[in-house]
Amino acid sequence: MMQIDILTLFPEMFTGVFGNSILQKAAEKSAVQYNVVNFRDFADNKHSTVDDYPYGGGAGMVLKPQPIFDAVASLREQAKSKNPRVILLCPQGERYEQRKAEELAKEEHLIFICGHYEGYDERIREHVVTDEISIGDYVLTGGELGAMVVVDSVVRLLPEVLGNEESHQKDSFSTGLLEHPHYTRPADFRGLKVPDVLLSGNHKLIEEWRNKEALRRTLLRRPDLLDKMELTKEQEIWLKEVKKDYK
Repeated sequence: MMQIDILTLFPEMFTGVFGNSILQKAAEKSAVQYNVVNFRDFADNKHSTVDDYPYGGGAGMVLKPQPIFDAVASLREQAKSKNPRVILLCPQGERYEQRKAEELAKEEHLIFICGHYEGYDERIREHVVTDEISIGDYVLTGGELGAMVVVDSVVRLLPEVLGNEESHQKDSFSTGLLEHPHYTRPADFRGLKVPDVLLSGNHKLIEEWRNKEALRRTLLRRPDLLDKMELTKEQEIWLKEVKKDYK
């Protein structure tokens, strides 16, 4: 079972997220255990202060190292985990991608640090954190929403969490490509028809269509992904066929 600890000043933000949908089912299946901790409880001063003015001046407040150091040490001790991944959510971090979710899903213990204010004391980054993650090139008021995004993307990859183990294997980005289009009943909705190949029952042709459409969608929407991929010979042939439609 994976252990996920969240260090935050606003633990109530996670109640609805962890108590619904796939994340709740994952906990019920004992695939994961969530633990949300208010790191203000670890402050060593009578006012429970967790931030202070930055040395050298400047706008905003900075999270002090002591509460974070002590909170992480406590979580390590409770879990008896030798090497948890300690993840800092911040704009300067590595941009989050599916491959990172797949990497984190193999871990037994994840600790997320959700900051607020202007930033973190640099000693937190240097001596506590193993990973810094950014979910995009924009700034949020805190790390909580970023942590929710990462946790959701990781937990759904854990064994037996999704009803069908193949559900995530062909997701967008898991194969390196965007996912192909999907259709369901009715076959004809107000004159808008499902492609004939999907109604043919010919699984080989259906699979070929899906591969071509994944390449087409990636070419049109995220051509940069194709630059990073090593295509099979079959995919190269399909991509050439797709490109002919746009000459």
